[in-house]
Amino acid sequence: MTSNEFNCAAVDLGASSGRVVLGRVGSDLLELTELHRFGNGHHRDDSGWRWDIGTIHREMLVGLRRAAEHAPSSIGIDSWAVDYGLLDRNGALLADPRHHRDPRNSEMIERVRERIDDAELYRTTGLQQLPINTLYQLVAALRENELDSAETLLLIPDLLTYWLTGEIGAEVTNASTTQLFDVHGRDWAYDLARRLGLPTHVFPPLRAPGEFAGTPRAEVSTTTGLSPSVRVTSVASHDTASAVVAVPATDRRFAYISCGTWSLVGLELDSPVLTERSRAANVTNERGIDGTTRYLRNTMGLWLLQECVRCWRERGLRADLDELLEGAAHQPAFRSVLDTDDPAFIAPQDMPTTIGAACAEAGEPVPESPEATVRCVLESLALAHRRTVRSVAELADREVEVVHLVGGGSRNELLCSLTADACELPVIAGPTEATALGNVLIQARAHGMAGDRSELRALVAATQPLRRFEPSESASTWDAVDRRVRDRTGAATRATVE
Repeated sequence: MTSNEFNCAAVDLGASSGRVVLGRVGSDLLELTELHRFGNGHHRDDSGWRWDIGTIHREMLVGLRRAAEHAPSSIGIDSWAVDYGLLDRNGALLADPRHHRDPRNSEMIERVRERIDDAELYRTTGLQQLPINTLYQLVAALRENELDSAETLLLIPDLLTYWLTGEIGAEVTNASTTQLFDVHGRDWAYDLARRLGLPTHVFPPLRAPGEFAGTPRAEVSTTTGLSPSVRVTSVASHDTASAVVAVPATDRRFAYISCGTWSLVGLELDSPVLTERSRAANVTNERGIDGTTRYLRNTMGLWLLQECVRCWRERGLRADLDELLEGAAHQPAFRSVLDTDDPAFIAPQDMPTTIGAACAEAGEPVPESPEATVRCVLESLALAHRRTVRSVAELADREVEVVHLVGGGSRNELLCSLTADACELPVIAGPTEATALGNVLIQARAHGMAGDRSELRALVAATQPLRRFEPSESASTWDAVDRRVRDRTGAATRATVE
């Protein structure tokens, strides 16, 4: 490493896998080297679905041991949102964190409504109503007395940072996804929590992206070989917030789709949109870097495809993704299209069978092959992308000229092409590693090695491979498909402004 280069380690955790990468940043350099990748699974006990956080922690340390060989100046951790661990008064974890797809959360929205109406909840937190939100998870935990011995609540990146440093804190971009963050006071929504009977003492102090979070504990340095002086830096620890940092946009007139297990579709704004129309459209306001708002909607992402592939492989079927995508490209267009936001698709299950049943119930032809199922999934996802891009643009009164599709979904050429057609806008696909790049860029900026957001994005555009997809389908084709699904499911009341 030369004197004008910055080395750091990024721990990047997704819902299906995690990895540790080495990041190198310079004036015309932005490079990632994967050091360690590991599976990230959940397990089921008598009480429901949980994350195997002990394995995640151990694998993180394996990766950091490899990173130590490169003498990083900094470490940053990002992960998925909403899930948390509870510590007792001695700092010990009470139980493995609950998984946000645990079915017990589905009843909690109505339970919260008994005390706080939807409009007030939105005015305070600005968040989309989803049963996976931390708020609903905590109400379920309260009902089952899981909070009785809890002293501290830490979201997944904050929990791992605590185990790394011994320091307690909550990074704000992830805290803003909990539906317990006050978008006005920019602090925890303590009054709201009290009214729901939640213990407010469990919420830790907030940190902003770029703040110093501590140094490795002595035992961590001994185990990994990391220097005791390496800085652990708070990044935009919600993986979508990090991914948005690495969107290679050249001006403000863009929408983004961070496409992985979920598709997070939205805009970057200067302030939240808290109108009644925004609430009715179920659009969320989460914090980004530099005080920005990530105005977005969670839509079902590649989870549908991932679950299908898993099931086919368990059945002993050949399920090579590249071959499936090639076959799907030659399937008849728009034969079967679904509302991907149907709650039936949320939980782990036999997804091909569930998709077939949903098609039959909707009067759509049931896909007769894996390739036909993949075509159904991707066209349905593209339709969801179209609706959400148009909805958030209208609600925020923002003109959109290009869609940036980042994350793992940017590798899927068929999805990118379908999204361009559906949105009737160019789609810039890439970078694939947007989350890890955003993590690295925030660390570099915190250490004086990078500039403002526009400079960060210019560096991404100059150094990362990108592909452009132009729309080709006529507007009338997708309009007809959209009407077909709306008329059948009423999806417009959930995703589109009337």
